[in-house]
Amino acid sequence: MGKAYVVGVGMTKFEKPETRDWQYWDMAKEAGTAALTDAGVPYARVEQAAVGYCFQASTAGQRAVYELGLTGIPVYNLNNNCATGSTALMTARQFVEGGIADCVLALGFEKMARGALGGGSGAGDFKTSPVARHYGIMAAAHGFETSPPTAQIFGNAAREHMERYGTTEVQLAAVGAKNHQHSVNNPNAQFQDVYTVDEILAAKTVHRPLTKLQCSPTSDGAAAAVVVSERFVDEHGLRGRAVEIAGQAMTTDTGESFASGSCIDAVGRPMSRAAARLAYERSGLGIEDVDVVELHDCFSVNELLTYEALGMCEEGASGKLVESGATTYGGRWVVNPSGGLISKGHPLGATGLAQAAELVWQLRGEAGARQVAGARVGLAHNIGLGGAAVVTLLRKA
Repeated sequence: MGKAYVVGVGMTKFEKPETRDWQYWDMAKEAGTAALTDAGVPYARVEQAAVGYCFQASTAGQRAVYELGLTGIPVYNLNNNCATGSTALMTARQFVEGGIADCVLALGFEKMARGALGGGSGAGDFKTSPVARHYGIMAAAHGFETSPPTAQIFGNAAREHMERYGTTEVQLAAVGAKNHQHSVNNPNAQFQDVYTVDEILAAKTVHRPLTKLQCSPTSDGAAAAVVVSERFVDEHGLRGRAVEIAGQAMTTDTGESFASGSCIDAVGRPMSRAAARLAYERSGLGIEDVDVVELHDCFSVNELLTYEALGMCEEGASGKLVESGATTYGGRWVVNPSGGLISKGHPLGATGLAQAAELVWQLRGEAGARQVAGARVGLAHNIGLGGAAVVTLLRKA
């Protein structure tokens, strides 16, 4: 197996839906062009394209990349719920590592509707929904309320965490406060406002204990990465731009996700833990080697669950970890320097690739005012209910 490197990344600013006059192919062209320019690679050199999105029609991937060029390359359309962007990155990496192609474009985008994200039930029939089993676990333990379904299942995971481990509402709000603070220095973030813990607690409740400022918004936007082989890096003099994909793993639900009847397991902590373990094994790195993390904080509680899954703390100790300052500047790790999903925004197909873009900028020392000093190893965690979890370890070449 060969090595795979990211040599170019790009993204649009993430926008509130319906506030910018653009279509998904416009945002895809903007992000894709930025990634190719960053790499110094013309689109004509791209041999395959892995394109992710959730809400556009079939073959939207072709409609998007045709804006970059009409070269006839294979285009793969991918949909893996909120883990779609990292699924595109993983597909590109596998093509390169397997020797199928030397240069692959991974592209993700989303044009979303305003308002809370539904639960994946289409017209509302959870019996036929891909996430029926997950919501069945929730309904059996907690009933079904009128709040948005995704906020319910994660909010109920937060209730379980509080009851089981003594996690507090203040600790959950501390995640939101940290990520909103980080986003101030990210011009691509949908929001760039600072909130205190008290302001976050006082915001409108979406599903107790989660308030609006602890929930990721719907967003429009795109992100992209150019993934190449070691031969391509050397032939094109790209060593100075290259960031190695040192290890990567995707997992999906197992029996452990459902056996306990717990929302903590149904929303993906076991998947995340298994993906992290595999990524560590494949890279020869561990959480102790990581400097900067971009993880899937779709809701504040999921950041806490992910600390535990990644091995950053013992099970149940994540509330204390964030409260200690260990996951911000001056702490052991900087988690979500971009602002995370909570403040940067969450266009589903783009999120995983936007995480990768942030880490590439960090590892190259190009992150400006949000730069993590001396960052050498980054970890991206992207998860989708239904389910898929992808953990990627990136290392400066």
